[in-house]
Amino acid sequence: METILVIGGARSGKSRRALELARGMALDRVFIATAEPSDAEMSERIERHRAERGSGFSTVEAPLKLVEALEAAASPKRVVVVDCLTLWLSNLMHDGRKADTQAAALARFLARPPGAVILVSNEAGMGLVPDTPLGRRFRDAQGSLNQAVAAVCQRVELMVAGLPQALKG
Repeated sequence: METILVIGGARSGKSRRALELARGMALDRVFIATAEPSDAEMSERIERHRAERGSGFSTVEAPLKLVEALEAAASPKRVVVVDCLTLWLSNLMHDGRKADTQAAALARFLARPPGAVILVSNEAGMGLVPDTPLGRRFRDAQGSLNQAVAAVCQRVELMVAGLPQALKG
């Protein structure tokens, strides 16, 4: 089954593209959300995303246990959209979990998924070098996670100004 990574900067159209790709597949659709409503602005953002995807997706909340959620949701009859790896990584780091171990487990799953999977992630390494040690650790971990996922995905698209650019596949 096909695995697709949709990567790009903030507000580049990544989520919209992932949903568009999923809607183009004749499969049941599952959306795995990694965001947590930590404040009013994030709660509004989550509600806006729910409205954008509409009722055509069943939703699973997985802020930390992404691999487990994928194992439970993926099947030959479904496409699973994960939005997004960046928030998942942030959640792992804030919870004190080993991000590299979790990234390796995700890559192992994605190398042989039982169904179609579309993942959304931010490209965090194209801007300024973060001025704090935590910011630099996060940027580095995000780059490593993106590389591990891109290596096993069949397709990788970079979103720039709402336009998909094929990087792989």
